[in-house]
Amino acid sequence: MTGSLPHPDMQDPAGAEKGPPALGVKRPRGLRLVATWFGLGLSPLAPGTMGSLGALPFAWVIVDLGGWQSLAAASLVAALAGLWVTNALLAMTENSGDDKDPSWIVIDEVAGQWIALLPAALDPVLFAVGFAAFRLFDVWKPWPVNWADRELPGAWGVMIDDLIAGGYAALCVYGAAQLMG
Repeated sequence: MTGSLPHPDMQDPAGAEKGPPALGVKRPRGLRLVATWFGLGLSPLAPGTMGSLGALPFAWVIVDLGGWQSLAAASLVAALAGLWVTNALLAMTENSGDDKDPSWIVIDEVAGQWIALLPAALDPVLFAVGFAAFRLFDVWKPWPVNWADRELPGAWGVMIDDLIAGGYAALCVYGAAQLMG
């Protein structure tokens, strides 16, 4: 159709990524919904940060209803679901390897952010510390975060670096909680 706009999932003429590649008419919307954390990964501005922000209210409700143990269980479920969904989507998009960790996949940020919040209880200050610390370690990528990001293949590389970054951030939250008394 002449004059029609390209599908929003397609790349622009310059080759910049605009979101998950189109997977055809029968693409699994449920997988994309989870991978993008309800579409937050499609944000044109800092999708990883948006995914982390989108994880915060869910974490608050989970901790409020079931304590840190429920958040730990939810983190495990998010990590396992993230591995499965990411593996499926990377296989379907025939990822060439040029983009090992597509920015539109943010379920890894959700799982890592929830790990970071494990020692936060229902303290807004500690939630803020957890958010900031997780984003710092996710962007900075100290060892072994950078190793996992660089060396682990496929879905493992997408997920594990954020889980380790979440562990580092959880240590910061724990330290902040101790300082706050």
